[in-house]
Amino acid sequence: MDISPQRAEDEAARDGQEVVASLEALSAVPGFQGLLGRVIGWMDRLFMLLANLVLIGIAATVLLQISGRLFLPFALSWTEELSRYLFIYMVALAAGVAIRRHRHVNVELFHHLLGLRARAAYQALICLLIGGFALMVLPAAWQFAQNGAWQTSPTLRVPMLYIFFSTVVLFALVLFYSVIGFCEGLLAAWRPSTEGDREGASWK
Repeated sequence: MDISPQRAEDEAARDGQEVVASLEALSAVPGFQGLLGRVIGWMDRLFMLLANLVLIGIAATVLLQISGRLFLPFALSWTEELSRYLFIYMVALAAGVAIRRHRHVNVELFHHLLGLRARAAYQALICLLIGGFALMVLPAAWQFAQNGAWQTSPTLRVPMLYIFFSTVVLFALVLFYSVIGFCEGLLAAWRPSTEGDREGASWK
């Protein structure tokens, strides 16, 4: 029996949605609502804006480096160093938002098989482990950053304190967003099921 093109497209779209849902199973866990949710959303957009600006800076620096090698009689030695430092800060600024949006590296083998309550509990557990690790590393990151106060970068002559401080930013944001994810997962796991829930049957 022939299948109409429209029906084939609908089935393909449905299959694609199922694949995305299985790959982003933890995205079904509800986040904070109300004023707190809006404030967290604003912070997400702020850190993503900063990370995007740093990415633009990396692109501009690399283009300047290439242009200098092609059109200038001398090489701009500081561009490679600057692009490296910008890349480090881009990762540090985006790490927390990646955790919140579940874009960090993970192995998703069984998440889509869990109910929403189990997914919420799993998210709380993962965020607890990640946040605990960040909390342990954060003091060492601060000590590492202080070591840069007596050093300067080779070409830019920038105090390495500002470069090493990226580790503090990284683990502080990871800890902050892990606490948010843990609280959201814990609250969702203990959320009472109601008849008005759109996916109430899955909260078990």
